[in-house]
Amino acid sequence: MATVDDLKFQEFDDAANLLAANPDATTISIDEPVEIPKNQRGRLQEPGREEDDELLGTDDSDKTELLAGQKKSAPFWTFEYYQTFFDVDTYQVLDRIKGSVFPVPGKNFVRLYIRSNPDLYGPFWICATLVFTIAVSGNLSNFFIHLGKPTYHYVPEFRKVSIAATAIYAYAWLVPLALWGFLMWRNSKVMNIVSYSFLEIVCVYGYSLFIYIPTAILWIIPQKVVRWVLVMFSLCLSGSVLVMTFWPAVRDDNRRIALATVGTVVLLHALLAVGCLAYFFDAPELDFPAPIIPAHNGTTVVTKS
Repeated sequence: MATVDDLKFQEFDDAANLLAANPDATTISIDEPVEIPKNQRGRLQEPGREEDDELLGTDDSDKTELLAGQKKSAPFWTFEYYQTFFDVDTYQVLDRIKGSVFPVPGKNFVRLYIRSNPDLYGPFWICATLVFTIAVSGNLSNFFIHLGKPTYHYVPEFRKVSIAATAIYAYAWLVPLALWGFLMWRNSKVMNIVSYSFLEIVCVYGYSLFIYIPTAILWIIPQKVVRWVLVMFSLCLSGSVLVMTFWPAVRDDNRRIALATVGTVVLLHALLAVGCLAYFFDAPELDFPAPIIPAHNGTTVVTKS
């Protein structure tokens, strides 16, 4: 049986004396951090995944959504319900416009600018401004092309406003709706796919169209080479915003489906830009009939321009 002296705490010698007595002993220091071998670090996380997951907001966004779900939302038939979609200040709108014009490589537009407070104010007025810019610039371009021709009489084409409004607003609403439905469907098939809300997708598409406003103004220049250089430049900027936003949402899906989804997004975006340039600015030359002037001797004279 152990005595009382055996149960008392004893003072041990220094670690140096213990190691001198037993050199093969293994010591553990609680102050030293545990190092992970380099070959095991790569197994814990894949390169680029940690940054993309942080950009998609797996932790903070979940907390934000939970807190947002606790708030009592107004009924959809009330004015307060739609007022929340326009609750944004000028600095936020300008910051989001700057982010769409100068995209940062590897950064997610939704995570950086939209997720905290998605809005419809910016997309609505960007689309409205783009509609009138394309219509007015298209009329001015047609006027400058035929300027100086005696047989040409300028007539404002107001129908271009309605055509531009139909094309742009249909693109800004129907394409995000189809993409949102597709992501929801794939999310039911592949559980780890990150999905965006419909409002976030509309917000991304709306702000991505801002670059076409100054581009449409510069399309007045009657040089086809300059116009196509401008459309390719603006397409690369706005298309990169869409690719960097939606690629993390489909990268875990089937490889072919992911590439086809991103390719379709870029293709539709390019069709909008090329279609607006071809229809509103690259109008074919009009062959105006030469006016017939009656002569004094009863014969008719056909003048050539």
